Amino acid sequence: MNDIKFQERIDAEKKIEPKDWMPDAYRKHLIRQISQHAHSEIIGMQPEGNWITRAPSLRAKMILLAKVQDEAGHGLYLYSACETLGISREELVQQLHEGKAKYSSIFNYPTLSWADMGAVGWLVDGAAIVNQVSLQRTSYGPYSRGMVKICKEESFHQRQGYEIMAEMAKGTPEQKAMAQDALNRFWWPSIMMFGPQDSDSPRTGNAMKWKIKRQTNDALRQDFIDKTVGQAEVIGLTIPDPDLKWNEERQSYDFGEMDWDEFWSVVNGNGPCNKQRLAHHKKAHDEGEWVRNAAKAYAKKQELVAN
Repeated sequence: MNDIKFQERIDAEKKIEPKDWMPDAYRKHLIRQISQHAHSEIIGMQPEGNWITRAPSLRAKMILLAKVQDEAGHGLYLYSACETLGISREELVQQLHEGKAKYSSIFNYPTLSWADMGAVGWLVDGAAIVNQVSLQRTSYGPYSRGMVKICKEESFHQRQGYEIMAEMAKGTPEQKAMAQDALNRFWWPSIMMFGPQDSDSPRTGNAMKWKIKRQTNDALRQDFIDKTVGQAEVIGLTIPDPDLKWNEERQSYDFGEMDWDEFWSVVNGNGPCNKQRLAHHKKAHDEGEWVRNAAKAYAKKQELVAN
């Protein structure tokens, strides 16, 4: 197969599988995107795990524990999908630790109150769902199939977060103020999750051509905003954007300019929690080495017994 036949297969909506021929650029793009997605799921456990012991009720604690466990599973699905492209998990983790691989910028912001668990579930997981629903139709088979299961679980995470925000919004004035504060702090970072503007995203062209992505960053961002504004209105919270206005002609919301200097600063490692998140991951990875070694030794022993 060559590039022309490969593109014909993509255009015919046929999935690309691990043993199929693919251009090196397609393989590299997938490794970058899927590994970034996997790293985001794993790093994203940190700001939520920080609140497990401080959840306000046993029910809230159980739900948050289940959610963090789900995120770990998502990371494992995605690392496994990435390994089908000929790269080891050890290499993927090393790239993360060396700063060669990125993860979602949203996880470099602190979670300061229980309301932030609501904002993370409602906004962050809500933004993730908008992006990941389209990824269920991505052209690479293992990635596409993994996203089907992940999206089902993420939908529960979004509902859990929205429930927290709704309950706080109808609580005491202090609780409603906490919910509004969380929304104020997470709104702009959440809509930045979709990445740079299309005009500043050089990889978008190939991603769309190869049908790795089905929608552009800007289209996904608009979709998320259009879906979320009404949800905020229902529970009596205010989106922190004075320029937000319904555009009757476009049948969508116009919204204000994002702080792209802040976005690029966080992406390049200078966010509020970048160093903390990576240091925590490295520490946990180093301290867990004996577990990985024990598992490998046990697997090798079982293989010898079987033979």
